[in-house]
Amino acid sequence: MLKNRLPRSLGYVVAGCTLAVPVLAQNGADTTVLIRVTEGQSAEAARLSAAAVQSEPVARLSSNASVSLSRMGGRGLDPVVRGQNEERVDVLLDGMRVEGACPSRMDPATNRLSVALAPTLEVRTGNRTLRWGPIAGGRIVATTSAPVFADDNVTAGHITIGGADNGEGKLVNGSVAVGHNEAFLRLAGGYDESDDYQDGDGKDVRSSYENSEGRIDAAWTAQNGFFIKGMASRQEERDVSFPGRGMDAPKTDTDLYRLEVGAPVTDGSWNLMLWKADVDHVMDNFSLRQAMMKMQTNSKTRTEGARLVLDQTLNDTNDIALGIDVERNDWDATMFNGMALANEASLMWPGVERERVGVFVEGFHQIRANARLGAGVRYDRIEMDATRAGQRFTPMSGGMMSFTPAELYASAYGTDRVSANDDNVSGFVTGEWRFSPGQALEVTASHSARSPGVNERYVARKTMSGSWVGNPGLDVEKHNKLDVTLSGRAGNWHWRPSLWVDQVDDYVLRSESRYYNVDARLLGVEGEFGWSNGTWSTTSRFASVRGENRDDDQALSRIPPIQFNQTVAWTHKGHVLEVEWELARRQDRVYLEEDGGLDPATSPGYGVLNLTGSHPLMTNLSLTWAVDNVFDKTWARHVSKDNLSDEGVYRVNEPGRTVRAALTARW
Repeated sequence: MLKNRLPRSLGYVVAGCTLAVPVLAQNGADTTVLIRVTEGQSAEAARLSAAAVQSEPVARLSSNASVSLSRMGGRGLDPVVRGQNEERVDVLLDGMRVEGACPSRMDPATNRLSVALAPTLEVRTGNRTLRWGPIAGGRIVATTSAPVFADDNVTAGHITIGGADNGEGKLVNGSVAVGHNEAFLRLAGGYDESDDYQDGDGKDVRSSYENSEGRIDAAWTAQNGFFIKGMASRQEERDVSFPGRGMDAPKTDTDLYRLEVGAPVTDGSWNLMLWKADVDHVMDNFSLRQAMMKMQTNSKTRTEGARLVLDQTLNDTNDIALGIDVERNDWDATMFNGMALANEASLMWPGVERERVGVFVEGFHQIRANARLGAGVRYDRIEMDATRAGQRFTPMSGGMMSFTPAELYASAYGTDRVSANDDNVSGFVTGEWRFSPGQALEVTASHSARSPGVNERYVARKTMSGSWVGNPGLDVEKHNKLDVTLSGRAGNWHWRPSLWVDQVDDYVLRSESRYYNVDARLLGVEGEFGWSNGTWSTTSRFASVRGENRDDDQALSRIPPIQFNQTVAWTHKGHVLEVEWELARRQDRVYLEEDGGLDPATSPGYGVLNLTGSHPLMTNLSLTWAVDNVFDKTWARHVSKDNLSDEGVYRVNEPGRTVRAALTARW
């Protein structure tokens, strides 16, 4: 029933836009929209040299103190933003919202970040626009730059070759574009692999993987400003091993497609984006390890979406934006066991469908030269259902006991409800006051409604060792945030401290592999202070967050400790040297697994020193290198997953000392 309705909704948007394009494109007014937020229309150029030695782009966020990266293996770093993770952190790839295909999050959405074309990454923690939906915990925004053609060149591109000693990693990627700045065609590809790395104690950590990617994108812009862009990519991950789970991922395939058109109109612009993301994932316990009883889970997710946005400048002091978007998701995951892997042992995602239609309007008003106000409201209609909730499965091959997901939901929560319909209203009010040329105070209050995710509502796993069951009756999670930021600059100094609080009604809490609504509160302080004279620079970043389950007077699970990051850099004639000191305090406010939480234990503090450098060797050739964990310490982030394959180790350790280097040629 859901399948029959969303394509019709999608069709209305596409048809309406198709009718509007000829009319809107006739107006070639070249007017800048003050609050315009573009989707993949080339922001700043991606810094390939800085990313060249990173096999996983999201690892670059480790220098952001408000972000902590949860590790489960060599790939699949899962970002935690301001103490909130998984379904509360969404990922936008050039405006596309994508989902992972593994119930255990072996392939979080950040795995889809391109290794061939290093994207610019931005972390958003609050609602200052609603065009991409409300932000519950955080948002990772990745933007891929368009190629830049120098002088009269009709080609542009790059090739990078690199490697790492710890794990014997290898990396190669490249791109070539033909055209000019108004029209181009680009091909790009990349490959990287690694064996198991060693931690600071010299112990092997299951972390091997192979990853390859190929993509093509093109764009054309007319003289009147009308543009059209398209992209298609294929990513293949093979033999990804994990110490943090009892299974590995021998195969994950991802296909992404995006089409975007837009043009100036009146005193603004319109933009339409269509996208599709298909992910197929296989995890098992026998391809890369020994197992007495074989198990395999085949899972997939399908995402289709469309977004139409109109930006307008009403006058010198007022801007407005409005839009509509639709999105459809399909998840399915089945666990098999038995000699021939023919027995359906669990319907982990029993044919889950989600349909979302959202509309928003927001505006900004320049009160005076030094004061600006903004506000917006958004409504989302979300319908979810599990189409295979009534289908039976048998946990043990040849066993007599069989179950349905619906029976598991009823047994765990006493409900016969399977489908869910949510009417979510979100909004924000923000103000910025510049009380001096170099200082500004920004205050944002917001209300964000988040529907529970596919695991939270519908996961259905039943084994001899226990069960993991979602709750279809969960209420919508509602975040009420207040964020106060003071930013300033004077001489060579700059600063940006921030205080925030997030009062969450009906927070979705996972306890003993069950899900419940509780009231929670998260509050924190973070800041950035820096100095630079053009040659030397230093930056200090820190963040602290406290999470509390107010119903049970209990700490929330997997809340990162106080984090601090200090960098000192030297820049001269294109050469860059940087020293980074990454520190964290111990975390003893935990919700332990033995009490029903997700924290295996308290965690000790750590301090890790990293070195990086970038050097131009000649006009089109540069060398980038890094030494991570210089003193070869054994450490793990508090938010990382349990290490189930190494007795006595509570979390997956980070790599020991690692030397990485890469050569990049550009033209």
